[in-house]
Amino acid sequence: MVVRIERGAPPARTDALETSARAVLTILSDERSLGEGPWAQAMTDWQDARIRKVVRRARGAEWRKATTLPGITVTGATTGTAVADAASAGNTGGTDGTGEPSEAEGTNEPSTTEAPAAAEVRVFPPVPLDGWPKELIKLQVSGTDLDDPAEPGPVPDGAAVLWLNPELAMSAGKTMAQTGHGAQLLWWRLPDPARAAWRAAGFPLAVRTATPERWARLTASDLPMVRDAGFTEIAPNSMTVISEFPAAGVAAR
Repeated sequence: MVVRIERGAPPARTDALETSARAVLTILSDERSLGEGPWAQAMTDWQDARIRKVVRRARGAEWRKATTLPGITVTGATTGTAVADAASAGNTGGTDGTGEPSEAEGTNEPSTTEAPAAAEVRVFPPVPLDGWPKELIKLQVSGTDLDDPAEPGPVPDGAAVLWLNPELAMSAGKTMAQTGHGAQLLWWRLPDPARAAWRAAGFPLAVRTATPERWARLTASDLPMVRDAGFTEIAPNSMTVISEFPAAGVAAR
């Protein structure tokens, strides 16, 4: 997966986490991934092995090149518009949204702080680790982190929930891979009618960090649980995400 992170307006963390999960669900259920579709064999081989996801980041021309490759772009929620930063009213510089100096440089107008952009995630059919396209191989993978401008709201009615382990600290890129895993395990758990209904609704889901008390209850359940192999950031066999979908009958008891 590749997440778009522009200098001027990166996405909010939770939006990126939720969008990465929906991106995985979208490619799993896409007609090109099924039957005799052009991605079907690659998807089958990938799902028959240990599933692994790599999240890289791109902006500008790098993002545009990534979107020319076979795949699907999934867009998250729009979180707001640009707002003036009154504290920087005396600033003599500015940007034009690309990180470069704007033509208005040298004025005393208040600068503009971009609100988080809607998350954009491009998901690609799986390839071997040594078979990445040249357009993606140079994209950075480490250090992808994001913030939420405010605490996420309540979980929408009828949505699946991907609960994050409250005791683990992971970068946004790492966590995006984990929520993708959580969504995939939940998809595998659902019967065909529930899958079809979820897809028709646009895969409503939420990513939230569980309280320690809730996490203890979830770990004692038979819900889909993600255990990380420990290649990066966290110890092997760490439990990262537990997936719950009460509306579809997948809930802690």
